[in-house]
Amino acid sequence: MNKNFPLLLIAAGALIVLAYSTLFTVHQTEQALVLQFGDPKRVVSEPGLNWKLPFIQNVTYFDKRILDYDIPEAEVIASDQKRLVVDAFARYRITDPLKFRQTVVTLAGVDARLSTLLNAGLRQVLGKESFFAILSGERRALMDLIRDRVNNEAAQFGIEVLDVRVRRVDLPEANSQAIYRRMQTEREREAREARAQGAEIAQRIRSRADREKTVLLAEAKRDSEITRGKGDGERNRIFAEAVGADPEFFAFYRSMRAYQEAFKAADTTMVLSPDSDFFSYFSDIGGKRSGAGGR
Repeated sequence: MNKNFPLLLIAAGALIVLAYSTLFTVHQTEQALVLQFGDPKRVVSEPGLNWKLPFIQNVTYFDKRILDYDIPEAEVIASDQKRLVVDAFARYRITDPLKFRQTVVTLAGVDARLSTLLNAGLRQVLGKESFFAILSGERRALMDLIRDRVNNEAAQFGIEVLDVRVRRVDLPEANSQAIYRRMQTEREREAREARAQGAEIAQRIRSRADREKTVLLAEAKRDSEITRGKGDGERNRIFAEAVGADPEFFAFYRSMRAYQEAFKAADTTMVLSPDSDFFSYFSDIGGKRSGAGGR
């Protein structure tokens, strides 16, 4: 038995090496491609223990999970000729390891292909939209359209693009300043137009008010002159009737009014001849002139 022990050890070792070379494990997050002298033989997508031909076949593993790819910032010209700097990312997964190995081989290779496809998709889709449409609620639909376009071309590489999202959309610094100045100029122009329109409306209102004021004053003056003329005519008629009815009383009334107006002020000084007509009622109640010596 001691003579056969080394042989048993050698056989056990050979079996272990053979098993190690034959069996392989695929984890739940992986999928495997069995190669024979570099030629693909089969794809193993289910997790578990699998086998291969020892020494002549080897296994290449590919990630089965969803992978992220950050798209380098791309400059896009929108339909309204605004230059935009777009920062986006994509999520994808490997659906066909055989195609993946035949076309892009490694993740670095697929990143290069995705960069080209996604930049083209961004320019094709966003280039047809305006700046405000890209920033509005329509952006979700635009991202889905970019995903579908990229997915159609990415299928040849054995990958499926699940999602494309834009982190931010900015204007280039120079464009931002130019647009800001243009917006400021437009707002100032609109303000000047609004002020000019307001001044025009105010002037029109003032002119209309002045015209209405002039018309109202003229009509009021006309009406007052007519009323005053009627009043003066009525007054003259009444005075004429009064004079005709009692001339002496009218003469007495007129003299009393004259005295009232003449002596209204306390410091009034009058120098008149005593026998003047003005003082006729002072010397005689009938208004007759007194003698020359009266005072």
